[in-house]
Amino acid sequence: MRALIIGGVGGMGQGVARDLIKQEQVTDVILADLYPDPERLSGKLRDSKKTKLIKLDVNEHDTMVNAFKEVNVVINTAGPFYKTAVPVAKAAVEAKVNYIDICDDYEGTQILFNSEIDKMAKEAGITVLTGMGSDPGTNNVLVKWYADRLDHVEEIYLYWVVSIAELAGAAWDHSLHMTLGKIPQYIDGEIVYVEGGTGETAEQFLEPLGTCHVRYVGHPQPMTLPRYIKGVKNIIIKGALIPLWVDELIKEQKETGLLGTDPIDIKGKKVTPYDLALKLWETIPEGRDNGPKSSGLKVIVKGEKDGKKITYTADMVGRMAPGTGLPASIASLMMDAGDVNVKGVVAPEGCIDPDKFLGAFLKRGARIHQTKKISSMFETDK
Repeated sequence: MRALIIGGVGGMGQGVARDLIKQEQVTDVILADLYPDPERLSGKLRDSKKTKLIKLDVNEHDTMVNAFKEVNVVINTAGPFYKTAVPVAKAAVEAKVNYIDICDDYEGTQILFNSEIDKMAKEAGITVLTGMGSDPGTNNVLVKWYADRLDHVEEIYLYWVVSIAELAGAAWDHSLHMTLGKIPQYIDGEIVYVEGGTGETAEQFLEPLGTCHVRYVGHPQPMTLPRYIKGVKNIIIKGALIPLWVDELIKEQKETGLLGTDPIDIKGKKVTPYDLALKLWETIPEGRDNGPKSSGLKVIVKGEKDGKKITYTADMVGRMAPGTGLPASIASLMMDAGDVNVKGVVAPEGCIDPDKFLGAFLKRGARIHQTKKISSMFETDK
């Protein structure tokens, strides 16, 4: 198998690549990046005979198409995905090569499903798998795994936490962007748009994260999960950057216009407040608390089985790069093995076998803390 990773020199891209080079069936891992500096690579990737660095710009369509024709799968890890998911997927479709991304922006997902890309992919007989990271990705597969064990799914709650000690590059752009304006949630059986960054809830995560304050964020799951899990009433997605002072400051910036996207005139020059704030967030002042080098997920699925109310909960904690990169790597290997057969645009819960995926995920050292609560239909969940 020959894989090409867009954004291959970035943290998430290297997370994918480090797993792929360990696999016997993988012969080549091409790390495509706008800045393909070998000094940015981990030693294992730099020394591997399977890796190759190339320069590639996601804005150069024809160059991407030609490069994609030489591989079996394209894995897009270059965010922010509201800017990159569509052009890279379109090039993959034209090259007739399977595509995977770790897209966590709902706008890109929305366009992939509702544009000509879906039709073109089906006609070309290829898969465009979007959102195959950690969130979305692993948590979508967990939801499907629990849904398959229920007669009916009533509610889904997806919570995540990322420490700024792990945040770099395009991840900052996504982290600010996902709180802007009205963002989708699935409430009472339909898409509802709520104000991003509101709806604060205190949730307990595994140590060393502890209690974190999560808020509404603009992720794709409210738009994808109802396609595959019928009859669900509520799908709520909330996230947090920690320590708490980060989200509090972002909230203040948003309320005071410092995250505005309309250019303003400053001494004769046009400046976009959002771009300035994004640049400043790239450097945290010395002495500020950056939090632990850990991120976390919590998945809660509520439903019914044999006349009883069931609540499944899954918790995970770990480093962001492997937690995001491993799912994309595993999915690409499943594609190569013929275990992903859906053609066209699809989300993880629509094409990934949960048992096979979770088996491979756990074999790589992942740990999932799970609980199951059973109550009578006449009792009320607490």
